[in-house]
Amino acid sequence: MKPVPSEPLSPKAAEIAMHARALLAAGSYDSFSYADISERVGISKASIHHHFASKSELVRFVVAQYREEARQGMASIDQQIVEPLGGLNAYVDYWWKCLRDGTATFCICAMLAAELPLLPNEVADEVRGHFEDLIKWLASVLRRGVAIGQFHLTGTPAIEAKAFMAAVHGAMLSARAFDDAEAFRAITHLAIKKLTSAA
Repeated sequence: MKPVPSEPLSPKAAEIAMHARALLAAGSYDSFSYADISERVGISKASIHHHFASKSELVRFVVAQYREEARQGMASIDQQIVEPLGGLNAYVDYWWKCLRDGTATFCICAMLAAELPLLPNEVADEVRGHFEDLIKWLASVLRRGVAIGQFHLTGTPAIEAKAFMAAVHGAMLSARAFDDAEAFRAITHLAIKKLTSAA
């Protein structure tokens, strides 16, 4: 599997990837084609193939790039916020601001997960990898929180991490369904409150 290129993309390739990412967040893998990107970027489909030989290669690149950005974001939270509760709040507040400002209206991996059995293997592997990264990070935050008495879990950190991730993605769905970023904030803050409430 090709890694994410270490060198910057050409301006045109970066523009293609940017539009593909926006189309994925708005719909799904099958909701767009190279014709859609061609119209947005203003180049021929043949020119797009010059940068990304196939749609699966393009989407795999976009998801791998997204996955790397997410890893860097989680590492940044760990470096800047020592307190586990503060880390969880920073994570959900990041998404709340994205939803509120319209800069990112949905996690593209959550969108792609709905059609995982139909995705090309190389794309599916990156999507699964993103969730593995996220669950590992969330579980580590919860463990640290339990150790200092901030969190009170009813399940294992891994299970609680999956439940919290599901709550976050469900909150994204609610925000989209009701066109209300505040719905996301209310749901995720409730999920955090449950983690901090003693049984």
